[in-house]
Amino acid sequence: MAAITASMVAELRAKTDAPMMECKKALTEAEGDAVRAEEILRVKLGNKAGKAASRITAEGVVSVAVDSRRGALVEVNCETDFVSKNDSFLAFTKACAQLVADHNPADVAALSALAYAQDGFGPTLEDVRKGLIGKIGENMAIRRFKRWDGGGLLASYLHGTRIGVVVEFEGDEVAAKDVAMHVAAMKPVSLSSADVPAELVEKERKIAAEKAAESGKPAEIVAKMVEGSVQKYLKEVSLANQTFVKNDKQTVEQMLKEKATKVAGFTLYVVGEGIEKKTDDFAAEVAAQVAAAKGA
Repeated sequence: MAAITASMVAELRAKTDAPMMECKKALTEAEGDAVRAEEILRVKLGNKAGKAASRITAEGVVSVAVDSRRGALVEVNCETDFVSKNDSFLAFTKACAQLVADHNPADVAALSALAYAQDGFGPTLEDVRKGLIGKIGENMAIRRFKRWDGGGLLASYLHGTRIGVVVEFEGDEVAAKDVAMHVAAMKPVSLSSADVPAELVEKERKIAAEKAAESGKPAEIVAKMVEGSVQKYLKEVSLANQTFVKNDKQTVEQMLKEKATKVAGFTLYVVGEGIEKKTDDFAAEVAAQVAAAKGA
C-alpha cells in the first residue's frame, strides 16, 4: 500500500476544503490515488469537497481584443501576482491579444515571431518577451489563445485580469454582454445539457451512484436518486438552464428568448485553469516553457 504523506494530505485539503483527517482517510482508502480520494470525499461530504477545486495558484493575465465579429482571447503567465500587475507586462499581454486578432497566427510559436516592439525591445514579440524577462526579473510565457473572425457577433467580459469571456451571438449586444458576465460568474461547461462532455456526466453519475448506494434504499429507488442527481448536475452546468445572475426569476435561456438573442458559443479563460500540471512548482513550469521557446 502506498505511503500517505503529509504533503499528499495537504494538497488534497487545499483542493477540496475537506477536514485534514477526512483527507487522510480518503487517501488511505484510495491507496494514495489523489483523483480517487477526491471522488471519495465528494461521496462522503457532498459538494463541499469541490468548493476549492477552481482555486488556481498560477499567476498571469487574460487579455481580450474584440471588434464586432473579429477578436481574440489570450492567456499569458508569470510567476507572481506582483508582476501580473506590472504595466509593462500588462501592455505585453494586451499586444498579444491584438496581434492574434489582427494576424491569425497558427500557434504560440507563430505569434511569438510576429513583429512587435515595446520598452526598447524587439523586433519580434518573442524578443520583447525575453527583454521583459530580463527587465522585470521574472519568467513569463504565452500559454494559449483563441481567435474569431467572420462568424457571429462577439461580446466580451473581463473580470479583473484573471477571468475572460468571449460570447458568439446574434441579436442584442447588451444581452450578450450580460451572458458573458454570467459565464464569468457561474462558469458553465456547455451551452445546453446535451452538450455537457460525456466524461463529466459519467463522473457525476459514478459519484451519485456511490452516494445513493449508501442510503440503503431499494435498487429502484437508488436508480431514481442517481438519475435525479445527474439531471440536477446537467442543469447546473449548462448555460441555457442556469439561473440568470441578474434575475433569479428566469433562466439564461428565458432571458435570451425575451431579448430575441441567440448565443452560438462561448469561451471562458481563467488564469491557469484547465492546465494539467506535472509539478506544483509553477515557476519551474514557466521556466521550462521559456527554455523550450529558446530552443533549449
